[in-house]
Amino acid sequence: MHEDPETGSLKPLNFKEMQAFVPELEQFSIRIEAEALETPLDSSDVGVSTWIKLAEIIRDRYNQFDGFVVLHGTDTMAYTSSALSFMLQNLTKPVVITGSQLPIGKLRTDGRENLISAIEVAGSQGDNGITEVCVMFGSRLMRGNRTHKTDTEDFDGIQSANFPSLAQVGTNILYKRHLFASFDDEFTVHLKMERNVAILKLFPGITKGFVDRILGTPGLKGLILETYGAGNAPDKAWLHDLLAEAISNGLVVANVTQCTRGFVEQGKYGTSQGLAKCGVLGSADMTTEAALTKLMYLLGDELSPEEVRMRFEKDLFGERTSYSKLV
Repeated sequence: MHEDPETGSLKPLNFKEMQAFVPELEQFSIRIEAEALETPLDSSDVGVSTWIKLAEIIRDRYNQFDGFVVLHGTDTMAYTSSALSFMLQNLTKPVVITGSQLPIGKLRTDGRENLISAIEVAGSQGDNGITEVCVMFGSRLMRGNRTHKTDTEDFDGIQSANFPSLAQVGTNILYKRHLFASFDDEFTVHLKMERNVAILKLFPGITKGFVDRILGTPGLKGLILETYGAGNAPDKAWLHDLLAEAISNGLVVANVTQCTRGFVEQGKYGTSQGLAKCGVLGSADMTTEAALTKLMYLLGDELSPEEVRMRFEKDLFGERTSYSKLV
């Protein structure tokens, strides 16, 4: 984004304009080409159609470049980076998403350093480097499907709470190569994403009628249930009955904690045992963004509800961790 000099409001910026704000780009000894959407978007307007367009651009130009940088607003950056991690499968080169907290035209903008670092990462990896979708923001390079926006002002406002950063960015970029993902299968692009998926955030005083209306949404195929703490919910028979009926009718429901950090452990407390009994899936340490886009991806593959449930509880592209991997 940059500030409109006439109105003072923020508006999207295309790459040609950005080069005027970041003349350092000319100092790179690598070839950089840019491709922009026909109409630059505020990230609040980004959705499935935008993800598909981004995936198609990378697919069509995949063999021409060593890496890709996606410039993106921060508000939905974690959703896009998570979605692309499922859509761009078995990458052999980096896809680095970056943006800024301050508009690029501001004197103290963080966008300049983020962009320069992202291009350096994308252009210098080679055969043994990063081969996944990641986010370059502030002082960290992070796995894309582990990120979440945690702050509206801090220059490290995009964080990866449940997985270490892939690199620390300071005077040098210190890569943690033992954390890099690697894939053996051929690079493929998955473009079918199911849009009929919703998020239901639990809150004190939530009513049966409210939940019933959400579950009764026409065409709804998947639901992310944002619960308290380690996956807890009101221990109400009506809630369990509504969820059990919806699940028996084919709805896939997954339990994600409202906390920024930590695991969903269904059954650890009595208030989560009912969810497990009625068929709600545990999401381990997945973010809401990763869980939502993972359901979109799995349901878009036209799998049976049983297959979706089985694959949701597996780590497919580094989006979730089991305790066994941490001990």
